[in-house]
Amino acid sequence: MRIPEETVERIRQSVDILEVINDFVSLKKRGSNYIACCPFHNEKTPSFNVNPVRQIYKCFGCGKAGDAVRFVMDIENIGYGEALRYLAKKYGVEIEEQEQTPEDLLRQNERESLLIVLNFAKTFFQETLLTTDEGKSIGLSYFRERGFTNPTIEAFELGYTLDQWDALLQEGLRRGYNRDLLEKAGLILIKEAEAGGKQKVFDRFRGRVMFPIHNVSGRVIAFGARILKLDKNQPKYLNSPETSVYHKSQVLYGIFQAKQAIRQEDVCYLTEGYTDVISLHQAGIKNVVASSGTSLTTEQIRLIARFTPNVTILYDGDAAGIKAALRGLDMVLEEGLNLRLLLLPNGEDPDSYVHKVGADAFKEYIRKNSQDFIDFKASQWLNEAGDNPLKRAEGISDVCASITRIPDLLKRQTLSQRVAQVFHVSEQSVISEINRLLRKQQDQHKKDSERQQRSTDLGQRQSAPVTITPTPDEPSLEDINALLEGLNMSADGFEPSVSSTTPPAVQDTSTKLVRTPISYQEEECVRLLMNYGARELEPGITLCQYVLSELHEIEFQTQPYNLILTIFREAYSRGDILTASDFLNSKSGTSEHANDIDIQNQAIHLTTPRYEISGGWLKHEIFVPSEEEVSILADAAYRNILRIKKMMAEQRMTTLQQLLRESANKSPEEADQLLTEFMHFKRIDIEISSLLGTVISG
Repeated sequence: MRIPEETVERIRQSVDILEVINDFVSLKKRGSNYIACCPFHNEKTPSFNVNPVRQIYKCFGCGKAGDAVRFVMDIENIGYGEALRYLAKKYGVEIEEQEQTPEDLLRQNERESLLIVLNFAKTFFQETLLTTDEGKSIGLSYFRERGFTNPTIEAFELGYTLDQWDALLQEGLRRGYNRDLLEKAGLILIKEAEAGGKQKVFDRFRGRVMFPIHNVSGRVIAFGARILKLDKNQPKYLNSPETSVYHKSQVLYGIFQAKQAIRQEDVCYLTEGYTDVISLHQAGIKNVVASSGTSLTTEQIRLIARFTPNVTILYDGDAAGIKAALRGLDMVLEEGLNLRLLLLPNGEDPDSYVHKVGADAFKEYIRKNSQDFIDFKASQWLNEAGDNPLKRAEGISDVCASITRIPDLLKRQTLSQRVAQVFHVSEQSVISEINRLLRKQQDQHKKDSERQQRSTDLGQRQSAPVTITPTPDEPSLEDINALLEGLNMSADGFEPSVSSTTPPAVQDTSTKLVRTPISYQEEECVRLLMNYGARELEPGITLCQYVLSELHEIEFQTQPYNLILTIFREAYSRGDILTASDFLNSKSGTSEHANDIDIQNQAIHLTTPRYEISGGWLKHEIFVPSEEEVSILADAAYRNILRIKKMMAEQRMTTLQQLLRESANKSPEEADQLLTEFMHFKRIDIEISSLLGTVISG
């Protein structure tokens, strides 16, 4: 079904980008904007910037940018329509969808289809739990035995699947879901027929209580299932296979239910099992997640880091729990998070212990018994070492190895003091050991890099094709002449002469931008147009009018800047002066120009300042001139156009120099003509340099 354009606009007007992004990452206010560590790439210093006024985001690290719809598309890896449906549901906007054509249906994203069929399965398992005799007598009884209340069962959308071969399959087919989609979602299995036999198709989950696994936005992406009857031929727990929507190393069980509490408490409790999360959540400890039956991964740690820098690992007190805690410790430190660890009394897990002592006592136990990683590791080593000095030394080295994982130098220095206190050794010896281990890591990294480079070089020599990056087209002589005829600027004022031009054909801007010296000046020109095009530099003369008149018949060499300049010219010829909003609000598939997403991304890049003036400067009466002041803005536009024309003149001079070097086969008249033209451009170059106040070369 297609969403009508008026509904799309209503959704966009209802959205608050801060609320949308805050569902996935914790934002902190800085000046008029908000910042965070980017959810799209790994970073320790925040470079992800959100502008609530323009309702856009921009990462200065990886370049990701867009509006709320684009953010949902990127973070959830879903299509445009599904992102709009997500936002409509969040803001209560009713969607009256229009019938799709066969072509629309073919374009429907498979990922969206999988999410829809997984949601169907979740609802089917819930209904089976609450409405069937088998579900109530087996599944619901089990949850009651675990102490789960109705609100808890509803919050985690728990369910049950019948002990039948194809209950889900038959219901899915009856509701119109095709078999291939059910298989891709990991809900059914297809066993190919043996010779002379018949193909077997059956449900993956049968006779099990179901734990839906949600992503950060609350969509069901997979299931964990526990069998209740004794069957040595069946695993106790069975999880969904990996699909295009489910990658277990990137998922934390309970993150959707826990994310707000994690923000509020500013700490995340990490456990191992589904029931640990559910029991603690029901007891009021809601800032808890589980690693979904997998060893802790870097991706899972980074998911936690979106919401808090503080992690407390809660593991069983047996040998396996200690081993699991130690296994995940270094990875957490490596990602720059603050880590504490807690081992529960032997024989207890978070689920059993919170039922035994209650929520308040459990919280108090965490407060009194959680340890930082130094105390935790030291206690393990000291108990094992006893009076053995070699074991103590081995323990010190092991703790120091964990410290080297921490990216923050100041933290490493502070923690070295703590190690010295715990092991009763000098701080200098600890620092020396840390430095030794760091040098060892660097040497190993260097060896690995060299080995990889040798392998890469060998592969390139054997099979890599030779590629040549094309240079921008050389401006024609007519363009240069037009350029120089336009050199009618003076430092005293403006002499605009506006005339309409025939815009060049729109070209593709989706290719990687090739940066040349002139491209930076073209970018600056477009930035000024986009941010200040409607500002008057003199009475009756806008910046847009001035710039377009001075760039009469000049085309930029860099796409997409030439495309944006063309769009400004087209609008101005109609009597309109475009603003940043006209580019920021570009909608997928609705722009009259190709690649409107590329244009939108460029607009975000050109209108989002990376830095803001510190409030401390104003406090101490240090005032920085703003480019929004008319005199500064006029000078910036004037000098920018001078630089563009100077660079175009220099390009022509370079071409003429090359032709003069090759003039041996040319007639004297041709050589003289080339030299005369070169000297003409040289004088122009000197004149512009003089106006700019730059050093003039001989």
